[in-house]
Amino acid sequence: MAPLVATAAALAALLLASSSQLLSAAAARPPPPVGSPNSNSTCTTTCGDMQVPYPFGLGPPHCYWPGFNLTCDNRSRPGHPQLLLSGAGDTALRVVNISLADSTVTVLRADVNITSRSRALDGSGAFPLPGAQYTLSEGNELVLIGCNVVVTLIGAGSNSSEEVIGGCAASCSDLEANFRLDSDARSSDGELLCSGIRCCKAAISGSSVPKRVVYRRFDLNGSGDKNPVLAFVAKEGWFDQSPEADTILSSISGPPTPNKWEIPVVLDWSVPLNDTPVIDAVAFMPWCSAKSAHRLCKSKWSFCLDHDVGSLCSCALGYEGNPYITNGCQDINECDHPEVYKCFGKCTNVDGTFECRCPHGTHGNYTIPNGCRPITGIIIGIGFSSGAGFVLLVLIAFLIAQRIKRRRVANLKQKYFRQNRGQLLQQLVSQRADIAERMIIPVDELAKATNNFDKTRELGGGGHGTVYKGILSDLHVVAIKKSKITVQKEIDEFINEVAILSQINHKNVVKLYGCCLETEVPLLVYEFISNGTLYHHLHMEGPITLSWANRLRIATEISTALAYLHSSSTVPIIHRDIKSSNILLDDTLTSKVSDFGASRYIPVDRTGLTTRVQGTIGYLDPMYFYTGRLTDKSDVYSFGVILVELLTRKKPFSYLSPDGDGLASHFANLLTEENLVQILDPLVIEEGGEEVQQVAKLAASCIKLSGEDRPTMRTVELTLARLQASKKNAEKNMVAREFDDGSIGMSCPSTKEEPSAEESSRRYSMEQELLMSARYPR
Repeated sequence: MAPLVATAAALAALLLASSSQLLSAAAARPPPPVGSPNSNSTCTTTCGDMQVPYPFGLGPPHCYWPGFNLTCDNRSRPGHPQLLLSGAGDTALRVVNISLADSTVTVLRADVNITSRSRALDGSGAFPLPGAQYTLSEGNELVLIGCNVVVTLIGAGSNSSEEVIGGCAASCSDLEANFRLDSDARSSDGELLCSGIRCCKAAISGSSVPKRVVYRRFDLNGSGDKNPVLAFVAKEGWFDQSPEADTILSSISGPPTPNKWEIPVVLDWSVPLNDTPVIDAVAFMPWCSAKSAHRLCKSKWSFCLDHDVGSLCSCALGYEGNPYITNGCQDINECDHPEVYKCFGKCTNVDGTFECRCPHGTHGNYTIPNGCRPITGIIIGIGFSSGAGFVLLVLIAFLIAQRIKRRRVANLKQKYFRQNRGQLLQQLVSQRADIAERMIIPVDELAKATNNFDKTRELGGGGHGTVYKGILSDLHVVAIKKSKITVQKEIDEFINEVAILSQINHKNVVKLYGCCLETEVPLLVYEFISNGTLYHHLHMEGPITLSWANRLRIATEISTALAYLHSSSTVPIIHRDIKSSNILLDDTLTSKVSDFGASRYIPVDRTGLTTRVQGTIGYLDPMYFYTGRLTDKSDVYSFGVILVELLTRKKPFSYLSPDGDGLASHFANLLTEENLVQILDPLVIEEGGEEVQQVAKLAASCIKLSGEDRPTMRTVELTLARLQASKKNAEKNMVAREFDDGSIGMSCPSTKEEPSAEESSRRYSMEQELLMSARYPR
């Protein structure tokens, strides 16, 4: 059985140590704790100096596996308890050793199988086993003493047949018939010469079930039949070394006295589970089923094999102990036994194995004593040279890898630059070389500005990307928009926004510092606006932060920016997505129009163009939505909705009246019915005064269904500028007036001689602002 276990463990990667290692290790160290079936057990695990490991046990049934109960006899020899295994009938076998590693139990038999002085030509003797869970181990041998006799050990075969387990023959001549085998019949090393002359020995097939021992005489010279026949099974090697052998041999000429002898016999044991084995298709090993393994082998580091009459458990390689109980298999410290595990160098124990090497400063064979020798000067020199060469090779490889990496990064940047339409962007800004040079920002500078896009620098994000706060090398605080766009259409919109913003320089339009096209998705770099959006200030929870004066000023600033885009920029621009969330506010609540991704150029000789409809529901021009015809009046409509939003603090994209109308339609109806107070913000009613009605009428004109009926943004700007100027300068008795060139100015009426327009008026025009702001770099 032991070879079966060793083979199975080697092929399953749960290897057991070889039999010689286990036996040597057992002799070199004390046996591991045997444990008990469970941690709460109060079972007795010793009988005298004998340990009783589970599945064997003493006492009540829960202390042993069924069929493995033993008895501790204190009566036969008081003060010297004996461990007994119940045999066949009323006999009992004294147990002298239980091995979990080999799954064997060694017992002492007080009788022999055959003892006969009969002159009969043949005879037999029974060989009972103590139970079905036991078989005869191959660690035994069949011993025959007699003259001219053949003895055979018969066992149970397959299909109720019988088979020969072992057998041998002993013969005698006329002179040898009366010759006594005693101590003179031993070799120089003490081994008994039992090789066929009046005595023979035979090996036994392992894990067999013996039934009887039979003998048959054969008479070579007519004298052998006077001698008795003595046959028995004993532990292999016992008869050679035991003092009882001399007694047995010397008694052949006299009456046999077998009852005085105790002969050791080794029995294999296994646990009967009626299991169906699982055959390994590669190693052809009979493993237990998973259910049986879980039921029988309780230790984590154990495995289960199926045997002829049952199942057995073993600890894995590097572990020892009792696999039948929880935590029974414990790690072996191989370093404590260098002779067994052949480690005479520096040994390090790890779970299930060990590591062995020569100590630092030595080399050689660590598997033999004194095998590690100090390193000589020549070896040191060779090692140093080899080490220096290795370091040089590593350094060269590192430099080559770095060069390849830099080249790969450069190629990747160029790929992304072309993918992100960098050449198109260069063409769009080619009219101004200074703009082209300034607008393209390297990715390295943006990575440095954001600490490599650290999460602590994130300002926010959404479905289209993440915004980071950064500081450029010129100390400008910027907002860097890292988009999530992946389709070409959105990349085109990105390029469109860059191209448009690069041509705009207005205090109420968010300033674009540049862009980066060297990454997989483009990056936009804006001026940093820290105070959120108009939408946030109008609709946030908590105290109201925008007074009527601020709302009126913000509306004026937005109209000024849109009027500039429509009529004062180099090429007219339609924003196409004007809404409160695209209006940024700085620390002084100055408004900044942003997000030009949907914007479009309008040729000077045209009033509009047909495009795919794009915008936000609630702010979207109905005529543009139905016809796809985009004009500057589309922005006028969206601005009119923002005016309504400023007056009411209602959300255009989600508002519905009781009649199911949207915010713009409901507002226009209430104005017609002169019932605006129903929808106006209470703060507007409180602070606005007469200006509210004028702004409401202006908003209503902007949101008319027909674009031709709406005013231009220039007209809207002039109207709001007059209202703001009138409110601000009423206390100074100043009035707003429009001059012949279309600009707006403030004049002070006087009863005296009227001063010249240059002295009494402070003119303001978008063209003048453009000229002034162009003097300062962005």
